[in-house]
Amino acid sequence: MNAIRHWSELPRFENEDDEARFWSEHQLDGRLMQSSMHRPDVRESTTITLRFDPRMLSRIKRIARRRYLNYQSMIKQWLSERMENEMKD
Repeated sequence: MNAIRHWSELPRFENEDDEARFWSEHQLDGRLMQSSMHRPDVRESTTITLRFDPRMLSRIKRIARRRYLNYQSMIKQWLSERMENEMKD
């Protein structure tokens, strides 16, 4: 079995059969897989309290459920995106 050590070693496949043949003879090197995994920031986080109107929180939770997300994570994502936009201006 041939190990793929760099992403540049992956060819472009013409079809699924070519891809299946390639992967029957190759595998990703463990270090390449480890290097591509997302690692969350290890810094400590601070807990805060926010007060929401119950109807607003209900709507936020509903949106999060539709997106298969935790509502708190979605709020953090929204805040992060807004902060990035503010920093660009």
